[in-house]
Amino acid sequence: MRKTAVISGAARGIGNATAFQLASDGYNIAILDVFEYEDVLENLKRIEDLDIDFLYFKGDLASDSSRKEFVKKIMDKFGRIDLLVNNAGVGPKVRMDILDTTVESFDFVMDINLKGTFFLSQEVANQMIKVMEKFEDARPKIINISSMSAYTSSTSRGEYCISKAGVSMVTKLFADRLAEYGINVYEIRPGIIYTPMTEVVRAKYDKLIDEGITPIKRWGYPEDIANAVSAFASGKFAFSTGEVINVDGGFHIQRL
Repeated sequence: MRKTAVISGAARGIGNATAFQLASDGYNIAILDVFEYEDVLENLKRIEDLDIDFLYFKGDLASDSSRKEFVKKIMDKFGRIDLLVNNAGVGPKVRMDILDTTVESFDFVMDINLKGTFFLSQEVANQMIKVMEKFEDARPKIINISSMSAYTSSTSRGEYCISKAGVSMVTKLFADRLAEYGINVYEIRPGIIYTPMTEVVRAKYDKLIDEGITPIKRWGYPEDIANAVSAFASGKFAFSTGEVINVDGGFHIQRL
């Protein structure tokens, strides 16, 4: 029976590249995103065309009812969840100094990036435990996509930084809690990745990369993250959990 990977925010960007890679690895794919199917058809068709079973669910990660309905549809269609990639995330609609940030902006970012990630993980983890009781080949995993912003200050988007720092703690908590079931949890911290979220600041990052902000002097691409997800999903890190890998061109290296 083919295994199933669940990816949030996979209609485009990092999530879409990840879904394509996992489908290429042989997983059935279930995606949760906010876009109408027709509006991201080209991105989704390339996954569907890989001869795997596919589910696209238009929903809101911040909504409890959306999360529950999504997971129910997955179980009804596939009967199992073997991998959860918590990828969905947003930045603030308007970047503001932390002395001016609004409650509305803070709640918008946190409800999706942190609250949504936490409770989707909870919902899926409980299903994974049941799956392990039913299928001998089940070795479920959770992979959280956080950010270099988990530890890097950006005072014009503090709510984003806080949310990603929170995702790092979600990784630790679920790694700790789920270890007794044999469910490993990992975290990937992307650096400067060329996606729709970073297009608006392309000139800024072009300059920073050219000046050497990262030892590897290029943009990262969604496929760089997808490859790291594929590696964690492979099962070759079976004796590691709560582990973090930086996919950031070496940004995390502190140097003089």
